[in-house]
Amino acid sequence: MDLRQFLLCLSLYTAFALSKPTEKKDRVHHEPQLSDKVHNDAQNFDYDHDAFLGAEEAKTFDQLTPEESKERLGMIVDKIDADKDGFVTEGELKSWIKHAQKKYIYDNVENQWHEFDMNQDGLISWDEYRNVTYGTYLDDPDPDDGFNYKQMMVRDERRFKMADKDGDLIATKEEFTAFLHPEEYDYMKDIVVQETMEDIDKNADGFIDLEEYIGDMYSHDGNADEPEWVKTEREQFVEFRDKNRDGKMDKEETKDWILPSDYDHAEAEARHLVYESDQNKDGKLTKEEIVDKYDLFVGSQATDFGEALVRHDEF
Repeated sequence: MDLRQFLLCLSLYTAFALSKPTEKKDRVHHEPQLSDKVHNDAQNFDYDHDAFLGAEEAKTFDQLTPEESKERLGMIVDKIDADKDGFVTEGELKSWIKHAQKKYIYDNVENQWHEFDMNQDGLISWDEYRNVTYGTYLDDPDPDDGFNYKQMMVRDERRFKMADKDGDLIATKEEFTAFLHPEEYDYMKDIVVQETMEDIDKNADGFIDLEEYIGDMYSHDGNADEPEWVKTEREQFVEFRDKNRDGKMDKEETKDWILPSDYDHAEAEARHLVYESDQNKDGKLTKEEIVDKYDLFVGSQATDFGEALVRHDEF
């Protein structure tokens, strides 16, 4: 097994692995912060730059002149304006910010793409993925490494079909991204819940009871005394996870647990950027309005923050 295939199988196999006795497994998918910087426009716009561009891309603008920053920002605006009506709405800004924040995911897919697109047609079929990932292992019913490749392949095929919106068993780059990172796509949330429940539901009754819930996070391994965090998780299950108090979590309760409705940072930032840049207060932005407030969206070598604050207050 080469390194790439080993890492891929390892990532799939982690769903079946148990935590160390005192190590808490976290299955909850929280919406990440847009930046690790403080959001305080009275001091600087660094948070907004990271949010709008992604932290790595934001650094590249800091090396540009104001003129270069404005030119590149104008090109970005053309991409954000999805319906090409000449305006950037709050919704379009939100979509752009979410995309910028997931650049590491798209980079990960890009790095793997050529390995699976065997005929180089710009698409990845299920057959291509299956043959590359499992082709050499399915003939061995009892592999030495202990992986159950057939079971893993069944799960992969089910997830691939869900990611494949048009049902042709051929994935575009966006569909393949949804396949590899289903937690990032709304239409894939059901498969995330289903796979999680299958991992934890040891008696296969379609529910997660208290002991299965705890057993997924903690193994007694001969220890009589549970850590305090395990006791807390027992209380969490009874008080918050099991909403209908029937002693187990069903699909909806599991979904509420692992895919919580967190604060939407991208939506809040999009609203903030529109509010600060919308000179005529029509609820949407022109390219001119955005470029005029370029210092809010992007950085540059010579941005005078004092001058920027004056213009900031004028609006």
